Amino acid sequence: MTEADNVLFSCLTMNSQPLHLDYEFANSTEFQGPLVNSLFTLGLLVGLTVPELTFGTTIANLGFSGVSFPLPVFIGDTIRAETTVTNTRASKSRPEAGLVEFDHRALNQHGETVCVAVRSALMHRRPGQ
Repeated sequence: MTEADNVLFSCLTMNSQPLHLDYEFANSTEFQGPLVNSLFTLGLLVGLTVPELTFGTTIANLGFSGVSFPLPVFIGDTIRAETTVTNTRASKSRPEAGLVEFDHRALNQHGETVCVAVRSALMHRRPGQ
């Protein structure tokens, strides 16, 4: 996570929270420095999973049934993603599609979980499946 990524995302989403942008303010908090915008962390987590899980197979992202941020993310942290498919079922209204539930986890360079997201997506099915 770079400072530029964090500042750009925060500015593009009009999130002026000083905890993300103001070093003097952030240094005076319990975190003793700026935190990476949590929605950037969430977006990065989902984005990291696309090449291996959903590239070319997703019809629509249906939503998140849960998102949590157990630990903060700091500028300079390295984030990796792990995903478990927790549920699948055929779509009742679209025979060529199915619903998939993903349990995504973002971990920092210390192996600590910094974000958990439970997400549902409408996915293409193989013909005849």
